[in-house]
Amino acid sequence: MKITAPAKVNIFLKITGHSRGYHTLLSRFMRVDTLYDTIRFVPAECDTFTIEGIPGVPRESNTIYKAWVALNDTTGDLDLLDFFYHHKVVVEKRIPSQAGLGGGSSDAGAFLRLVREVCDLKIDDETLAAVGAKVGADVPFFVYNYPSANVSGYGELVEPFDENPLDLEIFTPGISCDTAAVYRVFREHFLDRIDPESFQGWKRAKSLDLLERIGDPKRLNDLYPAAIRLCPDLKEAAPDGWFFSGSGSSFFRPRR
Repeated sequence: MKITAPAKVNIFLKITGHSRGYHTLLSRFMRVDTLYDTIRFVPAECDTFTIEGIPGVPRESNTIYKAWVALNDTTGDLDLLDFFYHHKVVVEKRIPSQAGLGGGSSDAGAFLRLVREVCDLKIDDETLAAVGAKVGADVPFFVYNYPSANVSGYGELVEPFDENPLDLEIFTPGISCDTAAVYRVFREHFLDRIDPESFQGWKRAKSLDLLERIGDPKRLNDLYPAAIRLCPDLKEAAPDGWFFSGSGSSFFRPRR
């Protein structure tokens, strides 16, 4: 019983507002199938829900555990409790943390999909995505598992986008970007510069066309200037022709 949890990049990421303490956005998420974590349910007698393979992260802070709690709160299914008394969750991490590649969110989304399959839960994608949204803003995208999608609202609105995924190179410098801190810097220094007219029509454009036509990583990703302000070394971290994913610190480009 195993599943892969692929990374993602943000082809573009535009902040559209701030409400109820959270930022709203419009973004193109693209799945990266060549970079993934692996999640397994391994037979074991466990006194409590057990996760292995992610050292240094307390269980209560782990997105997989949060997904498990949210799923139980939604279903109240005692069979789920019994299953994880007899199985542990083992994670093989490949996606770097604090890198803008959605590793924790992907783990949560993949976990929810695997639980639904192995426990034969009668839950549709929309319901499972709503469970994922309680864990994190990016999790619904990974529940739907679309190759490419336009994501909006707080991350809960996920619309598949019809295109062939790009063959992407990923570069992650040795710089950690704290997501909450990057968003805080954006809110304090860049929120008043939002201009919805500047990205009119982007959600209908093919990803490669956008990368080639816009070209500027700061225009494509509103969080890049905030991340540079927080982590100045990012400015010199990647050469020209690379684009910034999420809140960082990873860069990507179509493979040449």
